[in-house]
Amino acid sequence: MLLLGFLLLLLRLGEASIHEYSNGVFAPRSNSFFFHGGSEGLYASSEVNITAPASDGNSFVQFDLVIFKRTKESASKHGDMQQKTGLIEAILVEIQDRDKIGGRFLDTDDICCTRELHDQNLCKVGEVIIRPSQDNSDGPVRVQTFFDGNGEEATMNAQAIPINKTGMYYLYFMFCDPQLVGTVIKGRTVWRNPHGYLPGKMAPLMTFYGFMSLAYLLLGLFWFLQFVRHWKHTLHLHYHITAVIALGMCEMSFWYFEYGNFNSTGTRPMGITIWAVTFTAIKKTVSRLLLLVVSMGYGVVRPTLGGITTTVALLGVVYFIASEALELVEHLGNINDFAGKARLFLVLPVALLDATFIVWMFSSLSKTLEKLQVRRNTAKLELYRKFTNTLAVSVLLSIVWIGYELYFNAIDPLSELWQRAWIVSAFWSVLSFVLLGVICILWAPSQNPTRYAYSEDTNDDFDDEGPLTGSGARGIGDPLSKLERKERKNIDHAFVSAGDHEEDKRE
Repeated sequence: MLLLGFLLLLLRLGEASIHEYSNGVFAPRSNSFFFHGGSEGLYASSEVNITAPASDGNSFVQFDLVIFKRTKESASKHGDMQQKTGLIEAILVEIQDRDKIGGRFLDTDDICCTRELHDQNLCKVGEVIIRPSQDNSDGPVRVQTFFDGNGEEATMNAQAIPINKTGMYYLYFMFCDPQLVGTVIKGRTVWRNPHGYLPGKMAPLMTFYGFMSLAYLLLGLFWFLQFVRHWKHTLHLHYHITAVIALGMCEMSFWYFEYGNFNSTGTRPMGITIWAVTFTAIKKTVSRLLLLVVSMGYGVVRPTLGGITTTVALLGVVYFIASEALELVEHLGNINDFAGKARLFLVLPVALLDATFIVWMFSSLSKTLEKLQVRRNTAKLELYRKFTNTLAVSVLLSIVWIGYELYFNAIDPLSELWQRAWIVSAFWSVLSFVLLGVICILWAPSQNPTRYAYSEDTNDDFDDEGPLTGSGARGIGDPLSKLERKERKNIDHAFVSAGDHEEDKRE
């Protein structure tokens, strides 16, 4: 029930580029009160005219039935026939113009205009101070909504603000009158880019997922052709690799169609989104399990995982649950600024589980390489050395990229670099694909799979291992050693037979 409630909460929050407000409370700041209405990266409109807001080429922020409700006590202080008995302003500002809001240019920390500043004709009392542009450029946009008489509610006029400059935009609802304390906001705003409703930092990902779908398709085609050509010589490991390729193809395709639907309708298709999130979690889990069992030598130096099968399966189940929860939060709660603490709470278990996988992988690889060196199995040893080097490089790149992510977030707290933000998440998909491609090349089906496969004839059984006596000693399983042993056995047999024949004659 708790998981179902959590999912329903995310479904309510993840309303695409539609920012919903449900009895939002205004917070005090300086001599003003504000409510953060959302923030998104928006590209400039390719058409100046916005007479048809929903048409392609227009970028805008639209107020859709936004209602302010003040307290009964505040409303009762005014007469029934009075006009403009309370003011609330909606201010849309591009992040580079944030210094134009407030009285810094007037050497004051006040955000709202005071009586003294009003008397100097610098601003209007009761309004937010906005510095006028010197070059007539687009600055913060102000939309005013007034309460009338002793009414408790005021409704904003439905309108769309055109976006003529590319940037990261923040929307704030603000008031200066202390009598309006306790006012709440409900309604929604719709944010749109020139070519759809996808937020600016997410728009490039739709193209990226399209290319990744094609990349997985080509990899799958290569693998399928190899699989068909050598289907009589396939190993169990090949079926695991096939499953990962299929999951990756489905994952990228689902994300592409999910983003496409999101972009065209402005609302997130929950069915496709949940399927995409689930395929992502399954693929990440199966990929890590594949790397782990390969590191253990499954199908190459050992036929089964033995007693650790249950432990490996349990680790996979736990990782899937943690990854699924994190993916749901990231993809169903990111538009409406879902609580960062909840995301951090879910990131930590996934990070710890990833660290567990990495430590276990390299520990298993060390043991596998040691056993192959003892047996002097050159082909398998070379294979695992290449795999180890690839895995080590990928882990090193991951660590470097995590450091870059931390640096990126530290230098960009206000998302001014939103046009590059998509690269951060895209990197992990590319790295996963490259690592899978290397595994496909190293373990590609061939006419002679036995050189990489587990075989009792080559003494792959760990219990049959023996130490090397010197650099010139022949290893266990060496074909020449077997031939010599066979010849010696035949000679001994012939010698014993001859001795028996002599004894018969004497008798």
